[in-house]
Amino acid sequence: MHSLRYWLAVALVAAVLALTPASALSSQTRDGSRTEGTVRICAGGDVTLGTNLDTTWARAASGRLGYPVRALPDPRALLAPLRPLVRDADILLLNVEGAIGAGRPGTRKCSRGSSNCYAFRQPTAAARALREIGGNARVVGNVANNHARDAGEGGLRETVRHLRRAGVDVTGDDSTATPVAIGRRDTVAFLGYSTSGGPDPRDLDAVKRHVARAAERYPRVVVTMHMGAEGSDAQRTPNRTEIFLGSIDRGNSVAFAHAAVDAGADLVVGHGPHVMRAIEWRDDSLIAYSLGNLVTYGPFTLRDPQNRGAILCVTLGGKGRVENAVLRSTVQRPPGLVSRDSSGRAAALVDSLSRLDFPRTRVRMVNAAGAVKN
Repeated sequence: MHSLRYWLAVALVAAVLALTPASALSSQTRDGSRTEGTVRICAGGDVTLGTNLDTTWARAASGRLGYPVRALPDPRALLAPLRPLVRDADILLLNVEGAIGAGRPGTRKCSRGSSNCYAFRQPTAAARALREIGGNARVVGNVANNHARDAGEGGLRETVRHLRRAGVDVTGDDSTATPVAIGRRDTVAFLGYSTSGGPDPRDLDAVKRHVARAAERYPRVVVTMHMGAEGSDAQRTPNRTEIFLGSIDRGNSVAFAHAAVDAGADLVVGHGPHVMRAIEWRDDSLIAYSLGNLVTYGPFTLRDPQNRGAILCVTLGGKGRVENAVLRSTVQRPPGLVSRDSSGRAAALVDSLSRLDFPRTRVRMVNAAGAVKN
């Protein structure tokens, strides 16, 4: 149970949370364009645009919601409400929570009659939809998560192939950094990690080597992690190994994020718990421990707080320093229809959780408009 103080803090936070280091200067011009030498990165959490492996959930959802539910709607329509939230991005980073493909999968993940197994494979149109939602921005899809291999290793290769053909840069399929060039001189390197497939975030020595190698070569490094326990009871961020379902080691996200920043990462973006978590500063770098569920269409639990997500937009300077940032709250209604949340509930949760979990390094509220500093 949360304390009364916690919920009072939640109720008082403004709709949009702006995160600004105390000494930083804004790098955005009034028309939203970038100033020279900066890169604007927007990132979201889990994205699943339906599943064609098992569509029976839609019948149950139709009965529960009282209207016909399509199992596989147009992926572009599912993502469309996000367009205003990512319009200022040079690069958009999303966690692709599920395979992408068609036809009979070579590997069956879930046995018949299993009650605690979920397999997600999005239609091939999802790849193009992910690319198009970025507009003029480059789009990076992370496949280091526990569902990218839901159609087997062959399904992962097919997923990566569809994404790249659509023009989406892919990270998390190996430990090599994915460089994303913006213009002639601006380059950002991306690295993806997961305890359930892809580079392992629990091997901290390897993490430090991978990140340091990227930082030596590229001026800016962004790391994304899919780790931590799941569900409404997983909103707190403990500095210890998290265990899910009694026995599954989901790693220590604090130890991982600190190791990544210390090795040269400028921004760490988390997802996996399916809820919002705290955000903290580590020197001039920013760590978002979980951005929750962004667009998860299908057989997902979307009761509060698991219906909350956010788009985190960060401006990185020429040397990778976080110059400013803003957290834009989103909310989903079943079966996974996203919209901007004018109440700012996700930002409120982050503010309160940051106070609880990282009292010395938390993002700080400084005015009624939601501005914070380190």
